[in-house]
Amino acid sequence: MEQLWFAHLLNLALARPVDVLLGWLGVAPAHPQAPISNTFSMEILVALILMGFATWLRGRLSVENPKAWQQIVELSWNGIGEHSEEVIGHGGSRFLNYLFTLTFFILISNLIGLIPGFESPTADISVTVGLALMAFLYYHTFGIRKHGLLRYLKTFLGPFWWLAWLMLPIEIISHFARILSLSVRLFANMFAGELITTIFLALLPVAGVIFMGLHVFVAILQAYIFLVLTMVYLAGALADEH
Repeated sequence: MEQLWFAHLLNLALARPVDVLLGWLGVAPAHPQAPISNTFSMEILVALILMGFATWLRGRLSVENPKAWQQIVELSWNGIGEHSEEVIGHGGSRFLNYLFTLTFFILISNLIGLIPGFESPTADISVTVGLALMAFLYYHTFGIRKHGLLRYLKTFLGPFWWLAWLMLPIEIISHFARILSLSVRLFANMFAGELITTIFLALLPVAGVIFMGLHVFVAILQAYIFLVLTMVYLAGALADEH
């Protein structure tokens, strides 16, 4: 696969230490001269964009005269915070740091592929599976932290002891199915959207621009869906019925 320019720069600078690190982990890279893939390089770039923007905005915060970017971030922060209180319940805003970061990482990852010379990391199934696994571990961790391990595991047995033999495998399968649902939905939409937009831009630019606008809408929608589902899973893990 042809390297993106950013992946090429990372490999020029970091190929040797990355190869050494992978060697310590017992992993043999397929291309030792370029162990950093396009997808991983895009994830790094998205993380750098988020950190760079946060650093830039922090130095320009103003109470008396907030600029447009500050107002957008504040509206997003407050909106996600209020939504988390509605979905998760009282105290839902304590998860705001994670939910806000997750949402904008996914959103920028979805949109960055529209820029020539870049690719959307969320158009790679390995990235979306990683995001889904992170959400899966996150809500289980806080569920156990609130209710205790034994009490939390007891909820997998159902409301009646005599149905435990049936409810346990159903609950386990349903929870792992959430990983599949979160990852495949995001991956399929981003992969298809990016592919269709690229094809139409090459064959019929006018239609390509229309599909590009549709892709932006889908990118925002998918980031929102991932956010809401993560909130719903958190709400279930923290529910007092446990």
